[in-house]
Amino acid sequence: MRLLIRHETRYRYDSPVSRTLQTLRLTPQSHDGQEVLRWRVVPPAGATLATGEDGYGNIVDMLSLERPHDALTLLVEGEVETRDTHGVVTGTQERFPAAFYLRSSPLAGTDAALVALAEEVAAGGREPLALAHALMRAVHGRIAFQPGLTHAATTAAEALAAGTGVCQDHTHVFLACARHLGLPARYVSGYLLMADGSVEQAAGHAWAEAFIDGLGWVGFDAANGICPTEHYVRVAIGLDYRDAAPVRGLRQGGGAEALEVVIRVGELQTQAQTQAQA
Repeated sequence: MRLLIRHETRYRYDSPVSRTLQTLRLTPQSHDGQEVLRWRVVPPAGATLATGEDGYGNIVDMLSLERPHDALTLLVEGEVETRDTHGVVTGTQERFPAAFYLRSSPLAGTDAALVALAEEVAAGGREPLALAHALMRAVHGRIAFQPGLTHAATTAAEALAAGTGVCQDHTHVFLACARHLGLPARYVSGYLLMADGSVEQAAGHAWAEAFIDGLGWVGFDAANGICPTEHYVRVAIGLDYRDAAPVRGLRQGGGAEALEVVIRVGELQTQAQTQAQA
């Protein structure tokens, strides 16, 4: 499947900003089942980009805009060829042993309720792959998908207590429970071609990967209750959202800000057919 992705982020400020610095994790990499055919990051006029890698091996662009501005638009777009690997991830460059991803993290720590959920899923004993699938189903059933009630700093414990959230929250709950049960697990940010055929989205996607002996890293999307397919594009990994956030940054001045994000993920063949029929 060939996916076309366009991700535009627009900021508007009440008063001029004198300086903006942002860390961007918006560039996918090729591995088995995912080939990046073309990709570009288009910074706002006057900004500079410095590209490197972080400790996890994610591609990172450091954006700097050091002149007064009251608006900022960032665009990324590209084309990725994907293949269904049934959630199994191979061909990646791993910076850490799997056991590194057993450690707790600020957004995916445990509390009594998370421990209880994990132990409930593990009751009766299951081999690791079956355990991870059962955990994915349990988290999917416990947290209703509802945008607008959680935020970027919501923890796994808070999301489980609320019983609602978005993909980031499902992922953090899965991570906290998996690590408690001895399954190395990590956060993944990326893009998703929607099953209902809709192209435009207001946010990217997130899911988890758990390390299974004999298979390696396997993806689990607790928000949708499935393992990732060819509809998914992996971009960045980390212990939780903070490590893999698409955009993080700071600015000097500006007052209040208005943020608009528009993401379009479509299949190239479908778009070409639609244009031909128009």
